[in-house]
Amino acid sequence: MASNGCGFPSPGLHSFLFKPLFTVGGYHFNKTMLLVLLTTVVVVWFFWAAFNKPKVVPGKIQMIGEAGYDFVRRNIVYEIIGKKEGEKYVPLMVSLFFFVWIMNIWAIIPLAQFPVASVIAYPAGLAIIVYLVWMSVTFRRHGFVGGLKNLTGYDKSLGPVLPLVVGIEFFSNVLVRPFTHCVRLFANMFAGHLLLVMFTVSSWYLLNGFLIPAAGVSFVMTIVMILFELFIEAIQAYVFVLLACSYIQGALAEEH
Repeated sequence: MASNGCGFPSPGLHSFLFKPLFTVGGYHFNKTMLLVLLTTVVVVWFFWAAFNKPKVVPGKIQMIGEAGYDFVRRNIVYEIIGKKEGEKYVPLMVSLFFFVWIMNIWAIIPLAQFPVASVIAYPAGLAIIVYLVWMSVTFRRHGFVGGLKNLTGYDKSLGPVLPLVVGIEFFSNVLVRPFTHCVRLFANMFAGHLLLVMFTVSSWYLLNGFLIPAAGVSFVMTIVMILFELFIEAIQAYVFVLLACSYIQGALAEEH
């Protein structure tokens, strides 16, 4: 803001930082943490309500729950990992899909209006979970030596270029994959929230400056961005789980 209070309050990193709601034992609890807890409560409550007492003729909640579960199971897990191998990973992938989706959808909920995944710590935590599952499946399936071959694309037929391929594959799979898995979700939510904040603040700023036509355009863009974010939020949950399944599928494969 300018010293006279008339400057445009441009969004920035401060738009992603929140003061602690309260402090316990030196640990701060802020809005982002509250939204994560609410996300957990919403996901657990929804599936408990849907499947706690399942009926032959499902009610509305059970029907929605079954549709969501079946979507992830058939269209992601079965398609990528396969029905036989993938069934055991369905609960994890369903949980990840809905957890990421609800974390994202807070961006357009009044009062919340913040996508939790735009704080990199949370996508990083989920990516670490996927990474640990992926690595454990790899080495449990192939053993230590076989697991390293799976991760590095080791193939004697490559001849002189084998060391180069092994180095690139190891760097790509073991180091780059978890990073990109995390950053892809984070960056999309970060950019989307920044755009929403910019158009929302611009609408109010231009309206106060009596630039009504410009404020109207900015307001329309705010609505467009909200609708676009609804699409992106679901897509990012889908992509996050899709990549997780592809990593596990690669770990289960006999050859890299």
